[in-house]
Amino acid sequence: MSFFDQIGIPSNPVIDRLPKHLLQFVKPQNYDNYSAIDQAVWRYVMRRNVAHLQHVAHDSYLDGLHQCGISTEEIPSMYGMNRILQKIGWAAIAVDGLIPTDAFMEFQAYNVLVIASDIRSLQDIEYTPVPDIIHESAGHAPIIANPEYSEFLRRLGQIGCRAISSAKDEDLHLAVRALTDLKTSLKANPEAIDAAEQKISLLQDQQEISEMTAIRNLHWWSVEYGLIGSVDDYKMYGAGLLSSIGESKWCMTDRVKKLPYSIDAIRQNFDYTKPQPQLFVTPDFAHLSLVIEEYANKMALRRGGLDALQKLIDSKKLGTIELSTGIQITGVFSKVIEIDRDKVAFFPCG
Repeated sequence: MSFFDQIGIPSNPVIDRLPKHLLQFVKPQNYDNYSAIDQAVWRYVMRRNVAHLQHVAHDSYLDGLHQCGISTEEIPSMYGMNRILQKIGWAAIAVDGLIPTDAFMEFQAYNVLVIASDIRSLQDIEYTPVPDIIHESAGHAPIIANPEYSEFLRRLGQIGCRAISSAKDEDLHLAVRALTDLKTSLKANPEAIDAAEQKISLLQDQQEISEMTAIRNLHWWSVEYGLIGSVDDYKMYGAGLLSSIGESKWCMTDRVKKLPYSIDAIRQNFDYTKPQPQLFVTPDFAHLSLVIEEYANKMALRRGGLDALQKLIDSKKLGTIELSTGIQITGVFSKVIEIDRDKVAFFPCG
């Protein structure tokens, strides 16, 4: 019996390709646990969103809702979505909220959409500080039906899962997860939330731009909060905008600064739990692929050499290098011996 059979997920060729180390993040959707209030929240948000978004979202959105089998009337079953997504080469699996960026990217590289199966509460009905099934299924899935965007998402996953992270990346992930837990808790006090926000701000200010940070930022300002068109005439395609009643209206005002999407977005940090004060606009989906490839050319995997290998060693994280022969080696690298300036003689890998 396969892992997916054991947790009650009908298997398909896309998720069958997932490596074992990613399965730790997968959980059952438990559709019967959704209450009547949960279903009412879905209908309310979706009816309002579709009415508004048909005028301000990218044309792929409404077509994609239909193609992905997402109805305004009931929370989708991810297993029903899988039967439809499989036709465009994708799949969906349930996860428990925020997962590490490298794992998220690797799922994307395998054409798998990760979906937080919980749904927002009534108090967060217009904007949720944490990913939920409205954000994930009705925000991400419809745009995947656009072939050009789908290819960008896959390439972003392939490049992102090879990015070198740092210890500070892990600290930031844990701090963000702690803040989202606080903001969704009815018992959290304002002082605790303020302290958690300050911790994240401090970590972001001290953090060097690791490759994983850069990929995370490029992802956020496109996949999550992207606009398409020009800075003066644009529509929405980012899942965070498409799934939020409040922010889908807020982002269209002059109070939100609009910037051209470029590699400079790697330096723009963000707060997961608040509406964004600025957004980036891509002229088309093809431009997104150009930007991610531009950054990929600066990454250690492609740049190679002693400096790139040393960056991987300093990270103390799992990473991949590519030899001049084209062979790729993945592992934790501990040291390097050089025989000449910028020439590598030996590197042990565990």
